[in-house]
Amino acid sequence: MRGLVLHAIRSAVLALFFLVALPALAEEPMRFDKEPLLIQTAAGKTLHFTVEVAVTADQRAQGLMFRKTMADDAGMIFDFGEPRRVAMWMENTILPLDMLFADNAGTIRHIKQNATPYSRDIIDSMSPVKYVVELNAGIVGKLGIKVGDRIMSATTTKAK
Repeated sequence: MRGLVLHAIRSAVLALFFLVALPALAEEPMRFDKEPLLIQTAAGKTLHFTVEVAVTADQRAQGLMFRKTMADDAGMIFDFGEPRRVAMWMENTILPLDMLFADNAGTIRHIKQNATPYSRDIIDSMSPVKYVVELNAGIVGKLGIKVGDRIMSATTTKAK
């Protein structure tokens, strides 16, 4: 009798494991296309990055959350489809980030430097924007990126 009870418990535990684990294992990590992105500075410099592209609502919601590392020349561009005031936050984002808020033409209108990891504080675009580019914190200062500089990529050029 004891053997039957142990077998039933083992079967129940295995069934529970598969009910919980299989859907999680079946979920693929969200995929993002990548593209080159240039930042043309007012000082005449052209800065080169490779960014992941977040265009769907799910991609924009996921963003760079849970990432532990990112190359110095990497980042993410968020395309919001239409210019609008954008509010973002850093909940579940491990990496400190610099954020570039750009209008329909790709002109940077606002910059948030060193956004705090895991923070729920709202980061406001301050005006209508169509794009947000996230880079590793410190890149803006290191490379001299300023309001008025322009971002250019396949995403920003096809939108026109």
